[in-house]
Amino acid sequence: MDALPIEEENDFEFASRNPGVMHACGHDGHTAILLGTAKVLGELKDHIPGEVRFVFQHAEEIGRGAEELVEAGAVEGVDAVIGLHLTPRLEVGKVGIGYGPRLAAPDTFKISVKGESGHAAWPQETIDPIAVSAQVITNLQHVVARETDPRESLVVSVTKIEGGTIHNAIPSKVEMKGTVRTLSEELRKLVPEKMERLVRGITGAHRASCSFEYRRGPDPVVNHRWVMRVIEESAREVFGDEAVEEVPPTMGSEDFSGYQRAAPTAFFGLGARNEGKGITYPNHNPRFDIDEDALENGVKMFVYSAFGLLNEARTDKA
Repeated sequence: MDALPIEEENDFEFASRNPGVMHACGHDGHTAILLGTAKVLGELKDHIPGEVRFVFQHAEEIGRGAEELVEAGAVEGVDAVIGLHLTPRLEVGKVGIGYGPRLAAPDTFKISVKGESGHAAWPQETIDPIAVSAQVITNLQHVVARETDPRESLVVSVTKIEGGTIHNAIPSKVEMKGTVRTLSEELRKLVPEKMERLVRGITGAHRASCSFEYRRGPDPVVNHRWVMRVIEESAREVFGDEAVEEVPPTMGSEDFSGYQRAAPTAFFGLGARNEGKGITYPNHNPRFDIDEDALENGVKMFVYSAFGLLNEARTDKA
């Protein structure tokens, strides 16, 4: 459902046939799990106390799929929405759970620093946007380290910088792009103003000018207590208490949060790591793989959780 622009380094018979793109995050496995769940629940349809919808979502990697499906009415009227993600951070057979905020909001920014170009041998006759940009990048970390409560979770990362064409010429412009990750909406609202104030202050101090663009991405993923409790109970029933692992929130992101506007939601991790088989590479790695035993585990989790949620929802409405 979601290939990534990564050149695959695996030599499996099912490796990507398309140069420069591969399934490097497990979404093909998620699709297989959902198909398996549909098959099992289809065979049990006479025993299902309600309705189950299967959402095959596009465009998670660009942060738009869930929102577009909500707008299209795919989850209108549902009591709960659940999702899972295959992860080599957990051993196969493990289920990663957690309550409240789980994954960060992935906002993006673009900064352009404009100076005056000239010969690199006479820097005094220029306004060097590379030198100014270096100070901007370094000082952006002050937003994290000196303007944010250390008990809050915040990441500011510059991930792309571009400027210049040759070794002996100072360019007129440098462009930077990056990401901001937050778990709280209160902090998320404050960060753009802090960043822009700092960028404009540094560029102005060095006679350069700048432009600052900030774009909000999907909201943080926040697990609803009722829905997560049913998932946890299902995991303990199917795999035993030792299989359930409470994992801390991470600054990774997932557009699953789009469903939160429509219904209570919960998102959990499904172990796919197996060191004995050499399956240890992380998501978004060119050698990414999963232990396929995880696929059956995912089907079991969805089936048991669906029955648990439907039975509780029916009881509440009775």
